[in-house]
Amino acid sequence: MEKFQTKNKKGTEKLGEEIGRKILKEKLGKIAKIVALEGDLGGGKTTFLKGFAKGLGIKEKILSPTFVIAKRFEVSVSRFQYFYHIDCYRIEKPREILNLGFREIIKDPKNIVAIEWADKIKKILPKEVIKIKFKILGKKEREILIKWQKDC
Repeated sequence: MEKFQTKNKKGTEKLGEEIGRKILKEKLGKIAKIVALEGDLGGGKTTFLKGFAKGLGIKEKILSPTFVIAKRFEVSVSRFQYFYHIDCYRIEKPREILNLGFREIIKDPKNIVAIEWADKIKKILPKEVIKIKFKILGKKEREILIKWQKDC
């Protein structure tokens, strides 16, 4: 497990960008690269993903898809094809996400899938996920723990 501490939003975004670049360098696996983000409201998940998307070469503005639940972006700088940004904040039962084609999305090894509030659907997540936990240390400071999985 890797442990990081950021002092502000810019630092959290920059860390996200570095992790995005790192994932782009990885080879394709059997399923999508899944990044499961957990942490309190305001913990830095969306800020991290803004940088993460930038690291994937995505130029579009990243906003939390709380109301639409999922957004898809094209990844054009690597062997990966799509980046899915999923926000499970409004999900009450894990199976609700299945109506969005979730199983098909995570089966495709050319996809990178980042899931905010992943703890709400942990029962249906595969074991091969990269877990990222956000902890609020102060008004702007965050502790970010990243647990890499060998098989993803």
